[in-house]
Amino acid sequence: MKPATSELATLARLETGNEKLDMILGGGFPASSINILMGEPGCGKTIVAESLVFANAGGDRPILYLTTLSEPLDKIVRYLQQFTFYDEAKLGSHVIYESVGDDLVEHGIAGLAPRLKDAITSIRPKIIVIDSFKAIHDLATSVPEMRRMLFEVAGLLTAYDTTAFFVGEYSSHDMARYPEFAVADGVIELARDKLGTRDERYLRVLKLRGSSYLEGLHAFKLSRDGIEVFPRLTTPRFPPQYTQKTERVSTGTGGLDALFGGGMPRGRSTVVLGPTGSGKTTLGLQFVLEGARRGEPGLYVHFEENPTQLAEHVASLEGRAGKADGIGFIYRSPVELQIDSFVSEMYETVRREGVKRVVVDAVGELIVAASDQQRLVWYLYALAQHFAARDVTSVFLYERSALDVPDEPRLSALADNILQLDVDLEGKARRTLRIVKARGIGHDLERHALAIANGRLTVA
Repeated sequence: MKPATSELATLARLETGNEKLDMILGGGFPASSINILMGEPGCGKTIVAESLVFANAGGDRPILYLTTLSEPLDKIVRYLQQFTFYDEAKLGSHVIYESVGDDLVEHGIAGLAPRLKDAITSIRPKIIVIDSFKAIHDLATSVPEMRRMLFEVAGLLTAYDTTAFFVGEYSSHDMARYPEFAVADGVIELARDKLGTRDERYLRVLKLRGSSYLEGLHAFKLSRDGIEVFPRLTTPRFPPQYTQKTERVSTGTGGLDALFGGGMPRGRSTVVLGPTGSGKTTLGLQFVLEGARRGEPGLYVHFEENPTQLAEHVASLEGRAGKADGIGFIYRSPVELQIDSFVSEMYETVRREGVKRVVVDAVGELIVAASDQQRLVWYLYALAQHFAARDVTSVFLYERSALDVPDEPRLSALADNILQLDVDLEGKARRTLRIVKARGIGHDLERHALAIANGRLTVA
């Protein structure tokens, strides 16, 4: 008889010390499992392993970190001391570093199992890290020899309730060829992509037995604190339900509310298209300033104007200098813009600060910075859905004159509303505005003139 869901056994978990990484793993690594941390040299495998080790150090069972033939033991410990998670008081007691290089040189891969057995029976470690396990693989003289060694090692680890991590310079092609991946319960890949003048790092879970984990690429950064992870943003599990009677919010642009039949629907997303000088930034600032006047916290995210320039723009709209109350600003230079960390920070700010209005100025900078433009579009779509679920009204500014230009991603799918701004340069230059799309509501379809007076934008 199949047990009820509430009666199903749950796996004990080994937390990594990183909340977001644990979330990706479905709560952490299964206890008493064998896991492989793989990736090219320099991608951060050892840092991930060492931060996990010190996060779990303590209690009545130590942690054993074994080095092989990759880097000298003293060099690993010397670099370890540069990180904030390092705790010298735990070294030698709760965290034990040893080398098995001499055993491997003398006996080949057959020297690993006896060394592990001695350690397991004498100090009973709760975690064993072997770095680099790929170096052991390279010493094997045949596949059968490697399989016999793995069978013996896996039996030891399982019998003594030890969670193991094999760190190695493996590629994705090795998974189908190397026997260690067959005995592994979990496989985590770390990768580094070169994008222009900077690198972007990603991790993904390729295998995790008995676990519901978050698939896909998750960006991360390395720092003196270890690893900072930005889980891939997914759409809400239960999409927001809309009713026919939708609350409206004022745009802050004179005359524009009437074209929407009373204002933008709350919780919807709007893409504002237009060339340089058409008034996009002014429209976006007026939107968040109007929200602040109505007691709705706002967030303005910008990449083009630096904070000083934007403050002057805000002052001209407010008629006074100083910071606009009720509005937060996030500035990122487009030179160092990393999409995943930016989206994560923006979403966390909205959630933490109770933001109700968001403006992103401008989406074009995100497109330039993205290594995968289609992935960016899905990110923005998921972000807009999370905003909708929280009744956050969002505006995305985009420097472009029309949708669906070849070789550029489609943004119409993420927008409930599309505003088209233009600058007519024939004869006397004038600005115009037209509502291209307004999902599910009656709206004006005509092109209207825009005027700027005293720094403010209005529909003439």
